[in-house]
Amino acid sequence: MKVLVVGGGGREHAIVWKIAQSPKVDKIYCAPGNAGIAELAECVPIGAMEFDKLVAFAKEAEIDLTVIGMDDPLVGGVVDAFEAAGLRVFGPRKNAAILEGSKAFSKDLMKKYNIPTAAYETFTSAEEALAYLETAPMPTVLKADGLALGKGVLICNTLEEAKEGVKTLMLDKQFGTAGDKIVIEEFMTGREVSVLSFVDGNTIRIMTSAQDHKRALDGDKGLNTGGMGTFSPSPFYTPEVDAFCKEYIYQATVDAMKAEGREFKGIIFFGLMLTEKGPKVLEYNARFGDPETQVVLPRMNNDIVEIFEACIDGTLDQYTLDFEDNAAVCVVLASDGYPVKYEKGYPIEGLDRFKDNDGYYCFHAGSKFDGDEQIVTNGGRVLGITATGSDLKEARKNAYAATEWVSFANKYMRHDIGKAIDEA
Repeated sequence: MKVLVVGGGGREHAIVWKIAQSPKVDKIYCAPGNAGIAELAECVPIGAMEFDKLVAFAKEAEIDLTVIGMDDPLVGGVVDAFEAAGLRVFGPRKNAAILEGSKAFSKDLMKKYNIPTAAYETFTSAEEALAYLETAPMPTVLKADGLALGKGVLICNTLEEAKEGVKTLMLDKQFGTAGDKIVIEEFMTGREVSVLSFVDGNTIRIMTSAQDHKRALDGDKGLNTGGMGTFSPSPFYTPEVDAFCKEYIYQATVDAMKAEGREFKGIIFFGLMLTEKGPKVLEYNARFGDPETQVVLPRMNNDIVEIFEACIDGTLDQYTLDFEDNAAVCVVLASDGYPVKYEKGYPIEGLDRFKDNDGYYCFHAGSKFDGDEQIVTNGGRVLGITATGSDLKEARKNAYAATEWVSFANKYMRHDIGKAIDEA
């Protein structure tokens, strides 16, 4: 069969890499792809939001299955466009992708169906938000309602910071229309855990746990990014936590969406906070996480294409997910200055080293070809260097060793990815 993957980052590279292992697949395309993806798939120069062009290409190339990797096209209705054209596609429809597309919607859903989450208020007026903050406990959390590249969440320790945050989101429009509505949320403390799942509208199958590092600098300091590294599994995701989430969060979310007439088929990403009062939902995403995907999929034994098709067909109950009894760590190599200002176009050296080393992976997030052969940097996050090991400490050691194999002029990374492992 022929498969098209929509997107061009590290997440999509990991998805393409996993799809390439399926005996069902003869040919993979990726739109728009990147230089790393080009080793496994034929990249086509179509943007993720060019729905008409994507549908036309899928018809012309006789694509059997399209997999949507990114949030923007899902929230924009790309799955609806493919289905209207009679094409087979993996991902939630627009009315279900709102689970990620609107923070206010997801908070209201959790409130209505008693799914554990932080207390919150929603505002469309900056003046009302500022007035509310005068009596709100600090610290507090401000969230842009819409999509903001994973950066629209502000943790404010003081009233002054919170007021400045409202200005940033609602008045200065740093994230455009995503900040037209904001959620002001109770600040929760505890360990963060990411849990990905496959959903077919009724059945949910949970993948292995992971933990992301969002802040740009060591010690969880600096600005929020799309993710500077991750590890899997999380030692803090215990059997007790798993049992609680299965009873009160996972299936409850799937059932709630169905009850609202928004049947969800695709990936639900649960961002959890393990508080003193039990696990609570921080956020939902309607697609694979990035860079969580880069540590989860290398540990997955299933044929991912079979699972994609089961989600589409409503037969996921016939499958169980199987993951290696090992661990994986991903360290993101970024361009110095990310996420604010950085330069691109620097040659990347040392990529061939990964071809002959099992258990070591280099997933391209921001790369392109400069000419015929030379791969250069083309983004804030450039590469996700992933390694597996018998346990998390070994995987972390292997991943950091592999970061030394690669070089480019303004290479930057955090040096404490997975450090929480030592505290477990």
